[in-house]
Amino acid sequence: MRRAMIDEFVSEFGKFPINKLEHRYVRKIIDRLGETPGKALAMLTAIRTLTALALGDGVIASDPCVGIKKPKLRGEGIHDWTEGEIATFESYYPIGTHARLIFALALYTGQRASDLIRMGLQHTRNGKIEVKQQKTKTPLLIPIDPDLQAILDATPSGHLTILVNESGKPYQANSLSKRLTRYAEQAGIKDRSIHGLRKARCRRLAEAGCTAHEIMSISGHKSLKEVERYTKAASQEMMAERAIARTKSA
Repeated sequence: MRRAMIDEFVSEFGKFPINKLEHRYVRKIIDRLGETPGKALAMLTAIRTLTALALGDGVIASDPCVGIKKPKLRGEGIHDWTEGEIATFESYYPIGTHARLIFALALYTGQRASDLIRMGLQHTRNGKIEVKQQKTKTPLLIPIDPDLQAILDATPSGHLTILVNESGKPYQANSLSKRLTRYAEQAGIKDRSIHGLRKARCRRLAEAGCTAHEIMSISGHKSLKEVERYTKAASQEMMAERAIARTKSA
């Protein structure tokens, strides 16, 4: 997505020298995308990537993006998978299918598509899978859930990466995300994504009583604020019942 934003920016403004890119111009570019805050945020992130590079190379003296606030996203952003949708997908795609393998790896590890595509059995040891997140460079050792292990055992790939396409080649992150979304649509589940499974994993951990720091040890999030945003969908009723039960046993 960032590549698409950079290409769009360069297509329209690439003929101008970057040292002429002023704060007011960046603000206008972002403001005109106000009706699509998700795209506006992606564009601001892309421009910041370019200006940070220019600043580091000494091409510009100051960053014109400094002080520009991130556009606020409407609603809850990417949708979390509900337990009903998870059950529907699992019922539609039995263990041993490629769809179930993608789904399970995303749900039980809670990782982004960019990390799922690089996972291989060579990264597993002592019942854990080793991950170094591409986005944050965070190293993680995640215990492999027994349900995930059963699916891995039932779907051997024989390749360096666990997930490969029909040609036996590793996926690109975007193509893996699109494939999972298509599988979901075929099962009658609309507007759901791999990232929504990441949110579902965080929600499940929250509902199980995990602390924010425990959730972060699996998701790799860098801040408590991020984890709180991902776990808003945690069942209020379930957590309230658990809270009352704790007070009675105290």
